[in-house]
Amino acid sequence: MKLLFLSPGYPSENPDFAYGAAEMGIQVYGVGDQPQAMLPDKARKALTAYLQVRSLWDEDAVLAEVRKWVGRQQFDRVECVWEPGMVLAARIREMLGTPGMNVARTLPFRNKEMMKQVLDSAGLRTPRHRLAKTITQCWEFAEDIGFPIILKPIAGAGSADTYRVNNADELRSVLPRLRHVPQVSVEEFVDGDEFTFDTVTINGQIAYYNVAWYRPRPLIARSNEWVSPQVIALRHVDQPDLREGVRLGFNVIKALQFESGFTHMEWYRKADGEVVFGEIGARPPGARQVDQMNFACDIDVFRGWAEAVCFKRFSQNIQRKFNVATVYKRAHGQGTIHKMTGYASLKHRYGSTFVWENLLPIGSRRRDWKQTLVSDGFIMLRHPELNKTCAIADAIGEKLNLYAG
Repeated sequence: MKLLFLSPGYPSENPDFAYGAAEMGIQVYGVGDQPQAMLPDKARKALTAYLQVRSLWDEDAVLAEVRKWVGRQQFDRVECVWEPGMVLAARIREMLGTPGMNVARTLPFRNKEMMKQVLDSAGLRTPRHRLAKTITQCWEFAEDIGFPIILKPIAGAGSADTYRVNNADELRSVLPRLRHVPQVSVEEFVDGDEFTFDTVTINGQIAYYNVAWYRPRPLIARSNEWVSPQVIALRHVDQPDLREGVRLGFNVIKALQFESGFTHMEWYRKADGEVVFGEIGARPPGARQVDQMNFACDIDVFRGWAEAVCFKRFSQNIQRKFNVATVYKRAHGQGTIHKMTGYASLKHRYGSTFVWENLLPIGSRRRDWKQTLVSDGFIMLRHPELNKTCAIADAIGEKLNLYAG
């Protein structure tokens, strides 16, 4: 079994997917623009061979280089678990005649307007939306939809370059910040709690799914530096208040005709109980959320994904034992982190629930919080009771502080 895997060294979860495949006995052939010597150890150990290309984003050049490198070899799968490489992976599949999502099936997962048009046709509830290519269209569609609205890139990932706009004055202020974005989706703002619906799917059938709760919703976390964002993988995914969201997720997978692999969907639950689709990617969630799934059930979803896409089965034993919360921390100030407070008392009181501590050490340069949810590190914890999980996560968010200067 041969797997051609794009970008095995980046982002940070990709080496785990490559390694999971190798552990399943799959020969992993990596293609990326990093030098092989610079790949993380886990990625290097997983690879049977590696092709370094000049740039992953020059798709025509990558196709030519891969074609020459592959020669007469036959590959069973071509996979990419990083949003920007989805279409490139589809083009390579078409070139090599490899099974999997073609370009036409992939595009709705990359173009938010096309995505919603497919789901609208299937009768699924999406926010009211328009595709805007000019400033004039943004103003026209904002008036048509009515404030507040959301502006987001058509081909974006996560909540980068995404803005809530409450009135005309705010729209006038935000539009210059989107000059680098060629097309935006102008959407109805849906007020409610925000969740994920993440799947490992085999030939259109969902073999495993996860529901995570954003506290607060990502748009708020992206707009306020003082917030310590939380993502909680929920233990009881069959509870009544999630039922309609899960049903929506199953219907979205069917409507978009997704085949095999990982998906990451976001959806809203309004105060009146109505559920509304947000967006979906043909990839796993980032920010170490797949690790949350592992800790929630004591399984290995990285291997489970590889087994699903290559062998069309998912043999992991799914027993949902824990809620798993990740609390992402942002240092106060700019520059080098020089102090941390609150950690010792939190560790003493709640340390038995911690499963992963990944905070930047003293002396590190703090990261740009606008560019990464992981920010200056995180603490991941688990507990079988949701209210206790939330209480511990809130204590970490309030009492653990990093200082930079």
